[in-house]
Amino acid sequence: MGAGIAQVAARAGFDVIMRDVAEEFLARGLTAIDQSLKRDVDKERLRSEEKSAIVARIKTTTDIGALSQAFIVVEAVTEDLDVKTGVFKSLDEATRADAILASNTSSISITKLATVTRKPDKVIGMHFMNPVPVMKLIEIIRGAATTDQTYETIRALSERLGKIPLECQDSPGFISNRVLMPMINEAIFALHEGVATRESIDGIMKLGMNHPMGPLALADFIGLDVCLAIMNVLHDGFGDSKYRPCPLLKRYVNAGWLGKKTGRGFYEY
Repeated sequence: MGAGIAQVAARAGFDVIMRDVAEEFLARGLTAIDQSLKRDVDKERLRSEEKSAIVARIKTTTDIGALSQAFIVVEAVTEDLDVKTGVFKSLDEATRADAILASNTSSISITKLATVTRKPDKVIGMHFMNPVPVMKLIEIIRGAATTDQTYETIRALSERLGKIPLECQDSPGFISNRVLMPMINEAIFALHEGVATRESIDGIMKLGMNHPMGPLALADFIGLDVCLAIMNVLHDGFGDSKYRPCPLLKRYVNAGWLGKKTGRGFYEY
């Protein structure tokens, strides 16, 4: 998702520094950006020279110090509290005092992330939807200390990126995944209990509820490890058994069947 965020920011005219821990990940991100923009050129939604200009606005680095002059940093690492807090500690040291630190987390507390920094008033959730270049929503989450000024800056930025910002308070799963993930988890329970096949479950939700993608296929697209991580956040955060992750979901993650990115999940790819 980091590459998608970099793409929409560069397309909106911003100079972007895309930072990752290894050159191979950066190369993979640039390839994804190039392929995404090429599809727009092929469909005549973008001119070739515009594509070149967008790519030229994106610089890559493995050095977190290169972010020292950034005015907004969007973190998009794995959905793990320890990993994210480590990143936010590093960003707090590397960035200037007035820089806003935004997290693309889909479930983790913004307030918790903010506490490891010296400027919790400038920490905010900026949850993009996947795929970033296509989906219009940005879910904006205020932490306990997030100021109105920080919120207004991110709201205005979201609109400049061509997105629709909608606000919610800091609560496990926020709104998007507090509603979505229990539905996906319940679909997995239905499969686990033999209530219906994967095709029937997804077909019923697509044809009967007009969902563009069935919940099991969507879980594969998101990543079953991500789904499990979010369900654990909901279960731990609310202490309610209705958020208990399905044993089948745990089994697939333990087996390394994480969905589309590994070639196997509830479906084979």
